[in-house]
Amino acid sequence: MKISYVTTYDAKDVRNWSGLGYYIAQSLKDRLISIDYIGSLREKYKLLFKAKKLVYKSLFHKMYLRDREPLILKNYAHQIKKQLSTDASIVFSPGTIPIAYLECHQPIVFWTDATFAGMINFYPEFSNLCKETIDNGNTMERLALERCKLAIYTSEWAAKTAIENYGVEPEKVKIVPFGANIQHSDRINDIQTILDLRSRNKCKLLFLGIDWFRKGGDIALEVTKQLNQAGIGTELTIAGCHPPLQEYLPSYVKVLGFVSKSTQDGQQLINRLLAESHFLILPSRAECYGVVFCEANSFAVPCISTDVGGISTVVKDGLNGKLFSTNTNVADYCSYISDIFSNYSQYRALALSAFNEYQSRLNWSVAGKTVNKLLSEIS
Repeated sequence: MKISYVTTYDAKDVRNWSGLGYYIAQSLKDRLISIDYIGSLREKYKLLFKAKKLVYKSLFHKMYLRDREPLILKNYAHQIKKQLSTDASIVFSPGTIPIAYLECHQPIVFWTDATFAGMINFYPEFSNLCKETIDNGNTMERLALERCKLAIYTSEWAAKTAIENYGVEPEKVKIVPFGANIQHSDRINDIQTILDLRSRNKCKLLFLGIDWFRKGGDIALEVTKQLNQAGIGTELTIAGCHPPLQEYLPSYVKVLGFVSKSTQDGQQLINRLLAESHFLILPSRAECYGVVFCEANSFAVPCISTDVGGISTVVKDGLNGKLFSTNTNVADYCSYISDIFSNYSQYRALALSAFNEYQSRLNWSVAGKTVNKLLSEIS
């Protein structure tokens, strides 16, 4: 099978889109699918629409998104059509933006983590949108869903927003979780050794994310403070961002700032942090999916998060972590962590269960196999 793999950016570069475009393609290549990359795409009219964004912001105090502008999307479709291989059996994209206006004889498939409607007023950058952007975004999404043969989403939440907001036929909607964008030995003997080396005297929490507030860094910090106040020695490592400057940080909080997984040193540091940590704590206020949960599970690290967006597809209570509601008080987080950590045999069982979730469903091999089967049925 040969597919035309369409992205607005260079999907061969692991540094783009958190590596997802790269890893999605690799998961399909591993199934002996031949891939013809189309992208990066040129963005025409950039200066015009940058000026338009400035007008909306300064005069109307509204957010305008140029990447949903029909002129730009139609030009993307024109570029793609000129580059499409005649022998490609499927056009595949990790998003709806490149293919919304694409007209071709091949069936179109996309695999992504959210719909436009699902993002409105969910993420900060999709809040306070102007009416033009909302109309453009919904039109674009509807066109992509009408044109596609398959709409693959990473979570039940995303699939539900497609069906409920755009009236797409449920039979063309499929759910396949993404895998972990991380490489290391995942043999069970190595994982057992990692667990043996984890501290039993100090609970190590890891906050791994670039958006402090959206991912609940303030909650993670308060949980750490209250655990220490209760006499439970706890350490919080913050990687990916910096807390606000006015935040007082006790000595048991370590801030590493941004760490790039695209460098060998950065990847090794993240691997070490995951191997040493007892829990990944990300009490997110908004999250489409969360590949980081898969990555944590690959090191037998249970995840503590919130039941928002697509997280519940990844994190299952009692299997690979615990989800709380967004209005849960900090004391409940503390009780859960202290109860599990104080019974280390229970913690170890949960950690091994988390690793099993990674091995059985949250890795790129399983994801690629599932998507390959879906593609084979329509090619």
